[in-house]
Amino acid sequence: MDFLDIDQDMAQRYLNEGFSGGEKKRNEILQLMMLEPKFAILDEIDSGLDIDALKVVSKGINQMRGDEFGSLIITHYQRLLNYITPDHVHVMFGGKVVTSGGPELAKRLEEEGYEWVKEEYGATE
Repeated sequence: MDFLDIDQDMAQRYLNEGFSGGEKKRNEILQLMMLEPKFAILDEIDSGLDIDALKVVSKGINQMRGDEFGSLIITHYQRLLNYITPDHVHVMFGGKVVTSGGPELAKRLEEEGYEWVKEEYGATE
């Protein structure tokens, strides 16, 4: 719990009752670390987090990285990728992957937006 900056008194609270958004996310990462799955889908794990909570959550996810664990991280914002460097980046429009690349693709999207993807791949939202 200390690794994720989770206060020890949280262990006495009812599940997800009286927790802030950041505390819930930390709790989710703690559960993930305890369960040790082979694969996890983290859908907008950065949603609603302030910068401090984002750093802690990212630290937990990075701690799990390795040959025995894989993850699919879904986000709409580059800021998470400042703390977690992806192996692969996939861009989706209309429920389909329209382009893929490495971390440089995420940086390009942050700098240029999605308009070039729409034009280049004929993607529609």
